[in-house]
Amino acid sequence: MATRHLSAVPDGDDGDTGSTYGIGDARDPGAELLRRTALGDAAAFDELYGLFASRVFGIARRVLRDPDHAEEVAQEVFLEVWRRASRFDAVRGSASAWIVALAHARAVDRVRSTQAAADREVRAGRAAVERDIDSVSEAVEHRMERAAVRRCLSTLTELQRQSVTLAYYSGYTYPQVAELLGAALSTVKTRMRDGLIRLRDCLGVTR
Repeated sequence: MATRHLSAVPDGDDGDTGSTYGIGDARDPGAELLRRTALGDAAAFDELYGLFASRVFGIARRVLRDPDHAEEVAQEVFLEVWRRASRFDAVRGSASAWIVALAHARAVDRVRSTQAAADREVRAGRAAVERDIDSVSEAVEHRMERAAVRRCLSTLTELQRQSVTLAYYSGYTYPQVAELLGAALSTVKTRMRDGLIRLRDCLGVTR
């Protein structure tokens, strides 16, 4: 089946949607063309295309508003007509009604698909923003915690501050801290205990 372009096709009428005709009825030439198309008759399909191209494009354009999307949908509709022509049942309605229904359904599907894609993009964008906000909030929280610790350390005596800093921030053992500070081990332990109590109270830490 050759690909056709519909961008220049005028906006057509929706046509009838409920009349019933027998296959081959002169009032419904589309029915006979669909029958022949179902048998693989390309010439019949060309005639069918000529009869309904403007109508299909018009329906798609009214639903989608965008002429480029409407043309894509119209092409999809005629591809579906080519593939599903054997499913047409003249007892249930005219060829026009059948093709119009295909066109409307395909156009609505495109609207839903486009909206779903847009919604996904919005959700992805919102998630990215939320991640950025979380990262900033976490960084601010960490900076505030560090500032609070620095503030509370400044309330300790020099020996307490040095003992705590060496033991808890530099990883030294109590004996190593005592050696570095030139103080008795018992003194270092006492000062460190008192310093940690003051830090706990300053930071508002509960047991």
